[in-house]
Amino acid sequence: MTAQADKLKMAVFKFTSCSGCQTPFLNMETEILDLADHVDIACFAMASSATRPGPYDLTFVEGGISCEEDVRRINMVRQESKILVGIGNCAVYGGPQALRNFMSLEDLKRTVYPQPDLIHCFPTCKGIADYVPVDGFVNGCPVDQGHLQDYIVSVLLGKSPEVSSRSVCLECKMKENICLIVAEGVACMGVVTGAGCGALCPSFDRGCYGCFGPSADPNLNSFANLCRELGLTEDEINRKLRCIVNNAKAFREEVERHVPQPVKG
Repeated sequence: MTAQADKLKMAVFKFTSCSGCQTPFLNMETEILDLADHVDIACFAMASSATRPGPYDLTFVEGGISCEEDVRRINMVRQESKILVGIGNCAVYGGPQALRNFMSLEDLKRTVYPQPDLIHCFPTCKGIADYVPVDGFVNGCPVDQGHLQDYIVSVLLGKSPEVSSRSVCLECKMKENICLIVAEGVACMGVVTGAGCGALCPSFDRGCYGCFGPSADPNLNSFANLCRELGLTEDEINRKLRCIVNNAKAFREEVERHVPQPVKG
């Protein structure tokens, strides 16, 4: 496939996020050369101001939905995309900015901004699937470069990308790491977090933060009880559950089980 018409026409869009999940595309370097004969990157503002309109065969979206303009844009992107994929926890769950889902928006704006009346956004931040149909996700905070490459190659080959249902604990065992919970009494979130990071933090004697979202069947109530046994306070447990993937259904429900929710506004 050397003619541009035969290539996979790809786009990358950003919504409410830090741009960290677009950076892995730029870091591909030599790998992108291997894909150049098969992929036409038609729209990627972070890489080039020279963009072309859709329709697109494959679209990656970074970021959550925070305002009316985001809703308008994500619907436009959906209409222009044959395959739409959310990348990173902001697109999947809403991201760290979804911390405001547990707070009063007006109080938050007054705390952060000198002119809060100029800020217009939704009381909550959610993932893109709350607004449009999504064909797939690549988890992570940020996403793994290899996972993005695998997704592109899978689409080129016409097969479904592999999605792991394992937890970080399995990755720790494969690396022969000691269990931080058992050996050091650390409230490591690897037991309720999906694999994909290669057990990065536990490999350096730091408990997992939950960056890759919940595992296939996380028992958050059991994890919360484990944290209590390890001496964490209720506030510390809720902060841990709300850290990165707070709007993931299992994490959110466990927090809401113990913390009264404010009236949104």
